This record gives sequence, structure tokens and C-alpha cells, in this order.
Amino acid sequence: MKNTFGSAVSLTIFGESHGPAVGAVLDGLAAGLPVDADFVAACMDRRRARGDGLSTSRTEPDRVEFLSGVVDGRTTGTPLTLVVQNTNTRSGDYAKTAALLRPGHADYTAWVKYEGYQDARGGGHFSGRITAAAVAAGAVCQQVLAGLGVRVYTHIARCAGVNDAPLPDDGSLPEEAAPGHFSLIDPAREIPMQQAIRAAGAAGDSVGGILETAVAGLPAGVGEPFFDSVESQLAHLMFSIPAVKGVEFGAGFGFADLTGSAANDAFRMGADGRVVTATNRNGGVNGGISNGMPVVFRTVVKPTPSIYKRQQTVDYPAKADADLVIQGRHDPCIVPRAAVVQNALTAFGLLDLLTVRYGTLAQKHGLPKAERT
Repeated sequence: MKNTFGSAVSLTIFGESHGPAVGAVLDGLAAGLPVDADFVAACMDRRRARGDGLSTSRTEPDRVEFLSGVVDGRTTGTPLTLVVQNTNTRSGDYAKTAALLRPGHADYTAWVKYEGYQDARGGGHFSGRITAAAVAAGAVCQQVLAGLGVRVYTHIARCAGVNDAPLPDDGSLPEEAAPGHFSLIDPAREIPMQQAIRAAGAAGDSVGGILETAVAGLPAGVGEPFFDSVESQLAHLMFSIPAVKGVEFGAGFGFADLTGSAANDAFRMGADGRVVTATNRNGGVNGGISNGMPVVFRTVVKPTPSIYKRQQTVDYPAKADADLVIQGRHDPCIVPRAAVVQNALTAFGLLDLLTVRYGTLAQKHGLPKAERT
């Protein structure tokens, strides 16, 4: 099982949905970096379920405990280890249907890979609960990026058939929504989204959507031409988020209907002396390397597979067809809670790439001035 990602900065995740806790180890941070516990708590609050009919009724405080790597609000330079306790589990809900493979879940593939020794309670290590640890670690990375002038912003571009307003054309990023609220550019779109989510939940069903991320302040020259390109690094991390089934950068699949003259971004000299592009259809990346424009990408999040409608499946130990009515507490839509997860893993991936490019000391002292002009 591969649970560690990253080169210069690495992230290891551990834990199961119904185990004592989930957690993460973040290694490769410079000593002396500030860690704002209030900012970490705010990020955790945005991911946290509220039992309001829009998310699972499994509500937990999700307090982050730093076991190592942080003293008096500063990193020590050694591995930063954090845990989030699981305080509201009901494993009995899953015991009733443990032999039945849940459609859309990892039950079957887990049986094949781990030969029945996997922790199946609440989805075990495959559960979206594991993203709590990723959000906490990513919140630390966001703070480091902020000190370097790099900001990551994710909003719900589309959910349950309702669209948010588009990102500003000038490359500026909106302010984040208040903790716990939907991440939207136009707050007026929240009520229609909520209504659609509640309607699906009332029918025992679920809905999905699209998350859009924009990164401002990333200097040109970050990333590698092939295997560690900006796109491949971020895509790898996005596909690690449960329920993400597609990623596109810039115009994405829209390139299929463009000509080369329409697809290319013309280069121009900016007012500050930097090279810029007149458009940003390539999403801030050329040849796998950042070009200094905002990095823009989108992910599609499938409808939550845990639905309360009767479904056809297989009783795996018995090797027989069966019907399944899922028990337990589940989200009718995970898109609103997934936005902060996408923010967090984007921040981690970019911090790793920046550290590969400039070294650990740049995390603390800033990027070389030559790269900012």
C-alpha cells in the first residue's frame, strides 16, 4: 500500500474511518515556519459535516493534535505529525451488510487486494474520512505558500446542475467563503444548490459536481517537463481524493474544438516587466512548467456512491447475486466539503514542487528575487 507522496516535501497519511484516529506526517518543512492553529481549525471546520441534510449526520469536532514537529507555534524542522480523533463511529451499521459489495465503492477491489483482512468499517482506509488528515497537513502548506506570495483558491463551479459565477477574467481571486459555508464566487447560488442536494437526499439519492481551483502568485519555471510536471503532480493528487473521476487544466477538453490559433496564448510584456500571456487557455502551464500566469484546473466529483435506494450487488463470501439497501450515515453530496480538500492537496503539491526548485530555505526566506520579475 502506497501512503506517501512527494519528493522534497512528503506527505504520509494513516488511519481508518472507524479506527481511533486518522493522521498525517508532513516531512521536509524548514525550521521556524509559523503554524497558525486557528487557520488550521478554520480549514477543518470547512470540511466538517454538520448533520444539516446537506452532509452526513456523522458530526465530529475534528480537532487537530500536533504530536511532533511544532513547538510554540513554529515548525522544528523535524517530521510534523498530526492526528484527528474519530469520536462518533457506528460500526454496527456496516456489520449488517459487510458481505455485500457496495456499488461504486472499493469493497470488491479491497477484497481482492487485501484478501479479506481490510478494515471494512465505514470504508476503512478508503473512506473520505481520511481527507481530514490531508486537510490539516495541507492547511500548514497553505500558510507556507502564503508567506511566499502564493494563494490557492477553490470554488464549486457546478453542483447538482447549478452553476457558480465564473472566475474573474483579470486573474484575481475572490475571498474565501466564511468557514462552513459553500465555496462560491456568487453566494446567491448557494440556496439553489442546497435545494437540489436536499431533494436528492430526500429521494435516497446523491449528486455530484465540479470544483475549480486557481493558483495566483506561482512564479514561472516551477515543475518538470515530464513525470513531475505541474499538471502530472496536481492530477496525481487530485485523483487521490475519493470520488474525483476527472481533471482538466485551462481549456481542458474544450481544446478538442479549437484551432491552434484559437488555442495558443499570445505572449506579451506586462506592465511590471514580466512576460505574461494575453489569454490563459493553457491554465498557467507550458511544457509541464509554470509560466507565471494563474494555474487553473477543474475536477469532477462523482455522486456519493452510498445511496439509500435498493441496488443490485453480490454477496462476496457466498459468491451469489443479492440486493443491497445501504445502512449508516452518508453525504447526499460531498462537493461542498471536498473544496477544502482540493485546496489542501494543491497547496501540498505546489510546496513540494517549489521546494524541489528552490530548496527548503526558500520556504522561510522567500523565493529568489530574479524569479519574481
